[in-house]
Amino acid sequence: QVQLVESGGGLVQAGGSLRLSCAGSGTDIYFARMGWYRQAPGNQREMVALITRSGPNYEGSVKGRFTIGKGDSKNTVNLQMNRLKPEDSGVYYCFANHPLLPGDGDIWGKGTLVTVSS
Repeated sequence: QVQLVESGGGLVQAGGSLRLSCAGSGTDIYFARMGWYRQAPGNQREMVALITRSGPNYEGSVKGRFTIGKGDSKNTVNLQMNRLKPEDSGVYYCFANHPLLPGDGDIWGKGTLVTVSS
């Protein structure tokens, strides 16, 4: 079974940093896209950062503060979050996509909670 497992969430004060990690398993293929989405209470899930063969893409409010990068192991991705703000709080979900995966090719992790206190 193909799955994604996140780690690294937690509670941090505004201005602090956190690093999220995600590891994929259960497949021999390399994911075409990997990244992070987040969902705050009452809000829709939104893209935070994605990385493809063309490079990274960021949601506007995190540009210059967050950095996405592939890990050293196959199908791993990290998100370094600096200068965190209370509005960055939410559940962060790891995302991956490949056309050969079942259905629409998307898979999601279960999420990790990030709370930024003011």
